[in-house]
Amino acid sequence: METVKGPDSKEQRIEHMVTLYQLPLLRLCIMYLHDEEQAKDAVQETFIKAYRSLDSFRADSSEKTWLTRIAINNCKNMLRSGWFRHIDRSVTPDMLTGRSAPADSEDDALTIEIMNLPVKLREVALLCWLQGMSYDETAAALGISPKAVGGRLNRARKKLRFVLEGSDDCDPA
Repeated sequence: METVKGPDSKEQRIEHMVTLYQLPLLRLCIMYLHDEEQAKDAVQETFIKAYRSLDSFRADSSEKTWLTRIAINNCKNMLRSGWFRHIDRSVTPDMLTGRSAPADSEDDALTIEIMNLPVKLREVALLCWLQGMSYDETAAALGISPKAVGGRLNRARKKLRFVLEGSDDCDPA
């Protein structure tokens, strides 16, 4: 006998999440892993884990924050694995899917420099600037305070300014 699923079945909820968040998570994972195929795997694994844990999702944070945290953890796990160090992970701005218009060379230079930031600065830059998450959402996704998010964004901004403009505001080290 078949079970009847209600309007908010687990399958429908996860399909809705995939529709809303697949592309932003893919962009995040590409920037994190520097490899499009590995990023696709990380996003797929994110939704598999979310599906398995959907019944225990307490909604202490938004779905977007929850999925972002899962995706970041997947990316970190992939980076830790031994075989991952032996593949070519060169990423170009063209790999970032879903551009609405062709980017100019300044946008590409900025994207490349964001990808070259140290991990802690790159994480907050990706979530706040490219994913449009608030300080509170970013803090929840990374397990840090909103004040730490602001501090990391400030340091990222200074490093980017130094690299792109040659400003004296930041020590390049």
